[in-house]
Amino acid sequence: MFEKSSPAKRGRVLRRAATYAVAVLSLSAASLHAQTITIGIGTQNTTTNTVTGGIVLKELGLLEKHLPKTGKYKDAKYQLNWQNFTSGPPVTNGMMADNIHIGMMGDYPLMVNGATGQATGNETQLVAIIAYNEFGGGNGIVVPKDSPYYGLADLKGKQVSVPFGSAAHGMMLNALRLHGLKPDFWTLISQSPEIGSTNLKEKRIDGHGDFVPFAELLPFRGIARKIFDGVETKEPTFHGVVIRKDFGEKYPEIVVAYIKALMEANDWVRADPRLAAEKIADWTKIDKEVVYIFLGPNGVHTLDPTIKPRWGEAMKVGYDVLQSMNLIKPLDTAKWVNDRYVRQAFKDLGKDYDAQLKVMQDATYVVTGRDAVCNVTITKPEESGQIWVQGGDIQSFSSARCTLAGVQKLAREGKKAGAVYVMDQALKIKVFADMAFYSVGGKSQKGAEGPQIVPFLLKKDAEEYARRNGAKLATYEEALASLSN
Repeated sequence: MFEKSSPAKRGRVLRRAATYAVAVLSLSAASLHAQTITIGIGTQNTTTNTVTGGIVLKELGLLEKHLPKTGKYKDAKYQLNWQNFTSGPPVTNGMMADNIHIGMMGDYPLMVNGATGQATGNETQLVAIIAYNEFGGGNGIVVPKDSPYYGLADLKGKQVSVPFGSAAHGMMLNALRLHGLKPDFWTLISQSPEIGSTNLKEKRIDGHGDFVPFAELLPFRGIARKIFDGVETKEPTFHGVVIRKDFGEKYPEIVVAYIKALMEANDWVRADPRLAAEKIADWTKIDKEVVYIFLGPNGVHTLDPTIKPRWGEAMKVGYDVLQSMNLIKPLDTAKWVNDRYVRQAFKDLGKDYDAQLKVMQDATYVVTGRDAVCNVTITKPEESGQIWVQGGDIQSFSSARCTLAGVQKLAREGKKAGAVYVMDQALKIKVFADMAFYSVGGKSQKGAEGPQIVPFLLKKDAEEYARRNGAKLATYEEALASLSN
């Protein structure tokens, strides 16, 4: 039998037990606060329109700046595991394996990411957008620079490569659909940007489709010529941020912190686009002039984290394209799209999310200033041009004609243009002037002396404009020469 204890003894035992319980709870709380939170982040450093969600955050330490450090995160330690990939599908693989908690990719891979997560029980959610072009600019198809092909129709029966599962792949499938063409219109094979670029240079393929920045990068490096731009589809293209749903539910403050860091990175780019392009070029090895054509004023892509209704409409189109090719599982977008994190980030920063939802272009982030060659103020950014002087600054001009006059002026001064930009007057996107075709002649522009010079990325657009306006089709060199005639 057990000996009965006295009331005094039982009191001492209870007090010791209570003290022990308090100590255990204190240790548990301390261990919670002192835990190390690992955050796996899947980036695409060479995909220029994702840099403010990845490499810029990493190099400037912006995520560390915004990570929560109070409340349940007091004394918490963070381990940031940055993982860089060249396309979206490997990011999805990492998210399914729970090695990546925050990832970024283009529109078509985003949908596959969401569908795969829902099918496997590793749900993800779309929580923010990084950059977009409202009409599809950024994805494109290029051919060898001396190719006889100038448009989509020329690639009938040809061998064309694209990274399968990428935003560019989706754009090409959609282009076929819009033109009423069947998948066997061409022989489509899967090649990464690196392999596709090499095969294009060695003329082992007739064309290569790719996402940002390769349809601009390859022509800039003298390897290729663009013959189709995604903007011809008139369907938006965008890159967005996805998270593992369980990670967001466990650490919502971290997701909000990430979006705040993304927004600060966007502001950093817009505050000094030339410096940003130079830094991003150093970090990614993508030429600064190519970075600038996407992220500079009047650039091909707009930085904006809001999830606009227009993107939902575009995803319905994209999903139908993927489903028709049996390339995607069912996707419940109502469960997948979650804007509460980005809304909270806007609220914390004192910004109006609903107002920003209605903004499709940043009217303040355009080419402005004084055209020193034609001696006028730049009032129509959509007709402007710029020159990034080799080893120097960026000069802005009011028109393509004045821009080309600026090129000639630099030559007389013994200087060179590292890159010349003009605005395509059909597709309404910024293009490299030496890769464009021109309509030269016809009626003169108001207030300008000499022939009218109108730039276009595509030869067919320049031909049509010239025909309608009594002008002539011209190359870049011919357009420059016309100023001296």
